[in-house]
Amino acid sequence: MKKARMFPFERNRYFYGKLLTVRDFESEQKYFNDKRRLLNRLLFGSGVVAGMQVVAVDDKTITVEMGVAIDYLGREIVISSPVTLKLSMIDGFTNNEYKKNVYLYAAYDEKGREPVHSVGNSSVRGEEMSEYNRFLESYRLYVKEEAPSPLSFEHAGLLEDVITIYQDSDVRVTQRMPKYANPGDVIDATLVVEKTLQTPRVSLSFAYAADGFDSLDKEGNNVRFLEPGDKQETEYRLSYSVKVQDRPGTIGKLTLNAGAVELFIGDNRIPLDHSVSHSVEIIAQPVADRILKDWYERSLDQAAEGFADQNVCLAKIGLLQLGPTYMIEQVERVPFGEYIPNASLMHRISQSGRSSSLNRFYAESQAYDLEYGSKPELDVVYHPERNAFDFKLGIPKPQTINDEMATGTVDVPLDTQEKSGMRFFSRGKRNFVTDEITHGLGNGQITVVVGLEEIPDPNAPVGSGGSKVYYGASDVFKDTEYEAELPNITFGTLIYPDKGSFRIGMKLGGATEATSLRVRWWAFKKLPDGANVQISGAQTAIAEAAAGSEKN
Repeated sequence: MKKARMFPFERNRYFYGKLLTVRDFESEQKYFNDKRRLLNRLLFGSGVVAGMQVVAVDDKTITVEMGVAIDYLGREIVISSPVTLKLSMIDGFTNNEYKKNVYLYAAYDEKGREPVHSVGNSSVRGEEMSEYNRFLESYRLYVKEEAPSPLSFEHAGLLEDVITIYQDSDVRVTQRMPKYANPGDVIDATLVVEKTLQTPRVSLSFAYAADGFDSLDKEGNNVRFLEPGDKQETEYRLSYSVKVQDRPGTIGKLTLNAGAVELFIGDNRIPLDHSVSHSVEIIAQPVADRILKDWYERSLDQAAEGFADQNVCLAKIGLLQLGPTYMIEQVERVPFGEYIPNASLMHRISQSGRSSSLNRFYAESQAYDLEYGSKPELDVVYHPERNAFDFKLGIPKPQTINDEMATGTVDVPLDTQEKSGMRFFSRGKRNFVTDEITHGLGNGQITVVVGLEEIPDPNAPVGSGGSKVYYGASDVFKDTEYEAELPNITFGTLIYPDKGSFRIGMKLGGATEATSLRVRWWAFKKLPDGANVQISGAQTAIAEAAAGSEKN
């Protein structure tokens, strides 16, 4: 199937009296299979179509859910029912080292089914022979213990330039940059650190030399990575940005010299004996057009056969070593993004209005104070060499006052006598004193203003008015539309300067049906000379209203 599909397809021609042999029936199946698989390969690509999730059942067992994938030869891989296996029983898993990451793959596999007696073979060979009556298009799961190269995937070589800084059995450090860039673009160099779970902390620092790029980092050309101590991951990424110079038609170079790289694994410094360099082509045409051009100009051999030996990676499994055995700590599904998206879904996403820009901008900001009552100020400066905007915002100071103040309410129950369903004070208690109230302004002299708060009836119609607070003598509003439905009360206050508290005394001047009263109080304290308190506009309005009530 591999090379035959590279040649013109032939199909059977049927006619009356044609003698059909095994060859004819096999070519009939091969014709349709090879054509379908070629279109699968070229139109859809390879990867997981749906399902095939890998889940850790316990410390040593995984389950692969049912699903569909297409391999790198266009063949359909179908897992028709969930399969549960011990990791150590999967082909390719070795028991000599447990501190590692392993990679679970799915491969297309045909298996013979239904053995039947073969009349033709027995007549030729003189003994009873059997042949399989069916082929089951099945699958095979296996494990690889080596991480695949980042460039082993079909699209990686078109999109990225990948360099390997360091690699051993436990750690691999690579860096990736776009293969093409436009002048003025801001592009990322992405440092990727892959490690096993039990490998000590990795730290890396280096200074890079750039030809065709300008650094955007405040630290210049210095890059530092330190693995977080509170995490347990098998892969970390760190990106830093550079700006492409206006040099179309040239090759940009970003080089890491061996002497400028410091790599530590735990407390051990790892010497590097070679320098590595990125090559990024700076082009005038849009990057997407150039990538598509490379894609369309590839040969049929590259398109159909270039990755024939590769299978679909379903999971990256991180193992922890526990004495003589191991346990599954992490399962990362489809770690290399080998998915085949639905064409209808991709069309809808493309029509959703989401867009991305090839140019990115950075913003820096600072704020400064203006005098109270001034208008806010905004100054913006653009730095084209860094693609950065510098925002400076002037904010007016809030108003200051020379007094501290506090407020609160206290509910005072009334002890009255009942008579004929009415409540009177004629025979009941007339003088009331609250418990000691802490005003929160600290020790020292204060001034207290007291008022009587009228709570609106919750059953009153909408628009009839909210709560009201009466300061001073409320009977001045008698026979007006503002007359209070409250008893006439005389207030007094008792201050405790050494305790930071006070009491409110009340004397009722007449009868009332109320069972309790709500008293609103305001406490004011003079600050020492030179001190002030900042308040908002709302607090200013309250303070002015309270001061006016006190004067009245």
